[in-house]
Amino acid sequence: MFRVIRTLGLALGLLGGVVAAQAPEFAQQYGQRLGGAVDELRRQVAVLESDAQASGTTRDGAVDRLRTNPDQLVARRGDAAQADIARLARLSAQQQALASGTSPLGRVVAMLRDPDVPVAEAAYHDFSPAVPTTADGLAAALIGFLAAWGGWRVMSDVGLRMVRRRPRQTATVA
Repeated sequence: MFRVIRTLGLALGLLGGVVAAQAPEFAQQYGQRLGGAVDELRRQVAVLESDAQASGTTRDGAVDRLRTNPDQLVARRGDAAQADIARLARLSAQQQALASGTSPLGRVVAMLRDPDVPVAEAAYHDFSPAVPTTADGLAAALIGFLAAWGGWRVMSDVGLRMVRRRPRQTATVA
């Protein structure tokens, strides 16, 4: 019975390693999606800045004019432009954090700190698992293996001790 439990623990450890090894690959695909979102937002903000300059105002001045316009459609475009500018700043900061994540699993940690939910969801829907061939992938696999295998060992050891422990029976004197 002990061999079965030990083999099951090893299998769970290997499964945990394979699953955890996907985190760096997901971070890479997330970073690619993030780059695309940043590029598109930069293009939109550049068009706004160009239009503002052609109208003799600054980007912030143009956004304020749009937002305070009595036409509701134009005012909503101003709110959208302001949101795009703020999102560009946020995504650019995260892109910088991903680029500077050079430690093992640094990109994964940078991604998990402040993910952009729409970008993460899009990356998840198109995610393709990959074999870990990088140091990050191998480190994640080892951590996943140790976590799953170690968790199983602790649970099985506690379970075996509970099964082996039998209540003491007291002898009755007649």
